[in-house]
Amino acid sequence: MDYRAVIEAIGQYVDVAGVTVMVIGALVSIPLALRKPGPAGKSVYRSYRQLLGRSILLGLELLVAADIIRTVAVTPTLQSVAVLAVIVLIRTFLSFSLELEITGRWPWQKETPSAPQPIRQA
Repeated sequence: MDYRAVIEAIGQYVDVAGVTVMVIGALVSIPLALRKPGPAGKSVYRSYRQLLGRSILLGLELLVAADIIRTVAVTPTLQSVAVLAVIVLIRTFLSFSLELEITGRWPWQKETPSAPQPIRQA
């Protein structure tokens, strides 16, 4: 096997891993959401959406990695890099949108601290 074929095969395996993560995540999220809807009486639907969103995010990361592997290592032409840039931009936008949907904040925002606990005096 030559270098190009090996890299192409690795890219395809990472693609398959990305799709597999999304499919398995969708299936595993159903019983998890039904078993434990979440804190503060969160609905099963909302819990499922959050679990599904997390698996989609992970799958998207793997798909982007596969595109980078194939484009940079196999066909590093200006046109293929431009196509990769567009694909990465679209998937990054999707990732940011999913993160906002799951957590209610942008990825670069810090978690909002919980309300401060009152100090008990003895």
